Amino acid sequence: MAEQSYKRNIAYKLRIGSIASGKPVMEGERLKFLEQGEKQVVRVNVIANIIDKYIQDGEKKFGSITLDDASGQIKVKVFGEEIEKFKELNQGDTLLIVGLLRGWNNEIYITPEIIKKKEPSYLLVRKLELDADQPKFLDKTTLLAVKDKIIGMVKEAEKDGGIQIDKIILDLKEPPEVINQEIKKLLEDGVAYEPRPGKLRYLG
Repeated sequence: MAEQSYKRNIAYKLRIGSIASGKPVMEGERLKFLEQGEKQVVRVNVIANIIDKYIQDGEKKFGSITLDDASGQIKVKVFGEEIEKFKELNQGDTLLIVGLLRGWNNEIYITPEIIKKKEPSYLLVRKLELDADQPKFLDKTTLLAVKDKIIGMVKEAEKDGGIQIDKIILDLKEPPEVINQEIKKLLEDGVAYEPRPGKLRYLG
């Protein structure tokens, strides 16, 4: 049997914000690939929450879900009988999606190959995994800005009885170890305290 020459493209693990900041390279009306740094991205591996779902049944079957991972939003679209893939999905579900990037009307979206429901904690795991590959050197001005943002978030969350450290790490687009380092300093300086592990409250 002849050897198959078809080579499957790598499914790059990316945050949605990285996909949004990539440069689409078109071949006519078709998206050839997305230029992301030195990578030519055709397939992606994304973990995100469903914030919207739309199913059109009938003659022209179409399904769309909108995903959000705190860095941006992207749509995942299916056509025809493929809409069955979306039937068991609900708003709020955390999904791992592996699929092909497509472009239409200046919009980049994903055609899914694999859809798996995951625990919400996988969002943070993926962020930590990708941030581990990023340079971690921040100057003093940036560190002060990170500290101020953390204090602002902790203060703002007082009305809700505090904030989860996981949420701070997810929402701030800075290396998690830097955020944890600044949180440790706030705890040592008595600016904040932990009523229970993983939760921060403001002391001032």
